[in-house]
Amino acid sequence: MSYSEAGALIARSCGKDITRFCAKVNMGGGALRDCLMKTQAKLNPQCVADYKAVSDSLAKRAAAQAAVPQVCKADARQYCNGVAYGNGHFLSCLNASTRVVSTSCKQALADAGWN
Repeated sequence: MSYSEAGALIARSCGKDITRFCAKVNMGGGALRDCLMKTQAKLNPQCVADYKAVSDSLAKRAAAQAAVPQVCKADARQYCNGVAYGNGHFLSCLNASTRVVSTSCKQALADAGWN
């Protein structure tokens, strides 16, 4: 699930509950999450289910993003010599090399949402 899909799902499922219970809460810094969790018993069950699904999906995406440097290390060394992780060209190089990078690296890039 992409970040924009996650935001759209939360807006659709939880929009009325956010307006009702968390209207004065700043959306950043986890304050909206805290408000929703604090009022969870009052929320629409679909909102609760979708919020959990979004949280789980985004946690998996973050873990996949953190794993890319290790999973793609050998591929980067072979096909992107001299391009260090953290350099914006790292992902460009790996994505440009999709025909030759390992299956595990391709999957890691896909799981991270970076392909």
